[in-house]
Amino acid sequence: MSPSAPQSVDEYLRERRSLPVTIAETLLSFDTQNPPGRTEESIDWLDEQFEALGLTTEQFAVDPAKPNLLVTLPGASERILCFNGHLDTVPFDAGEWTYDPLGERIGDRLYGRGATDMKGAVASMLAMAKAYVETETTPPVTLQFALVSDEEVGGDAGLPALLKTDHFQADACVIGESTCQDGRHSVTVADRGSIWLTLSAHGKAAHGSRPMLGVNAIDLLYDAVTQLREQFGRRALTIDPAILPIIDESTAYYEPIMGEATAREMFEYPTINLGTFEGGESINGVPQSAEARIDIRLTASVDTPAVLSDIRTCIDECDGVTLADVSWSLGSAEPLDSPLVEAVSTVAEAITGERVYRRSATGGGDAKKLRHAGIPTVEFALGTDTVHAVDEYTTVAALVNNAIAYARIPQVYATLTD
Repeated sequence: MSPSAPQSVDEYLRERRSLPVTIAETLLSFDTQNPPGRTEESIDWLDEQFEALGLTTEQFAVDPAKPNLLVTLPGASERILCFNGHLDTVPFDAGEWTYDPLGERIGDRLYGRGATDMKGAVASMLAMAKAYVETETTPPVTLQFALVSDEEVGGDAGLPALLKTDHFQADACVIGESTCQDGRHSVTVADRGSIWLTLSAHGKAAHGSRPMLGVNAIDLLYDAVTQLREQFGRRALTIDPAILPIIDESTAYYEPIMGEATAREMFEYPTINLGTFEGGESINGVPQSAEARIDIRLTASVDTPAVLSDIRTCIDECDGVTLADVSWSLGSAEPLDSPLVEAVSTVAEAITGERVYRRSATGGGDAKKLRHAGIPTVEFALGTDTVHAVDEYTTVAALVNNAIAYARIPQVYATLTD
């Protein structure tokens, strides 16, 4: 009697559907709310799991409470495909939750803070690694797993610290951020640039019954914000033609939740959000000072410094208002015909059996840092649209299918890069 054929990675994961679920339940049990963002216990546990598979693991930390883990699974090629995920989560108020925010399974749903953003995807990555090792299957490319801290607050202790080492040398990266919304699936191939402004207004205090004797700082600041919106909110962005197909797919993706015209405008024009506006001490006083913080987003390929220069000129023309603080970033994008985008999109469509949009994110996270470091990067994970929400959850099907997708991606990616 001939021996049975070796079990494939797909078969392994399909027969062990509970594996990524069990891993996710353990990861959810670690309280990693950021702030304070203590992830050392979850990183140590993951380190032990990967090490037990015989894989090389290394921890890197600039903050002992926020370490990062790098794991290597050797492949048939020295080309390195990285899978990245973060272990910190946004905070939660347990009193608002119906289910345990540190993990509770009800039927096909697994509830908990980070279930879909993104401990569930990290669990699927570990399950995929176990499948390769335990079926004695050599991946066609070398796989790295970069599991990091401090992502939710954009801190320097997470991926930026890992990027400063000479051990992280990925040729491409897949981030396990959930890219689903309202039943639509996507691969995120771009993000937007940002300008965060703090505007300060300085007037002259007076009694509220004699406003003509003072200079109202709130009025000055309000006028400046209005002028900023009028000058830039309807100014069409100068966009590289190569980005236009991404805008088309992004528009189609977001159309069901905001309409086609609004979705397209979000990428063809700046978005300007007045996030905070503070000033005044009493109703019967003319405020002497006021401050506003404004979030401006710009589509990938837009020259952020050039826009910022024009904004500075605009603010300089506003009496009594100064630009107190500013931070900015460039958007980034992957070409739609790149091997990474094609590999992940092909696998995602095969797994879901549905259209997978290749779209821009509306904001930006660790993908932007990786692309600016010269590492082609996309985001993909099945999940739910409960990111950062009360009673956040993922599903058993999403966890299993993510593991299968992550296992297949290296195969397709290798054929496109040979």
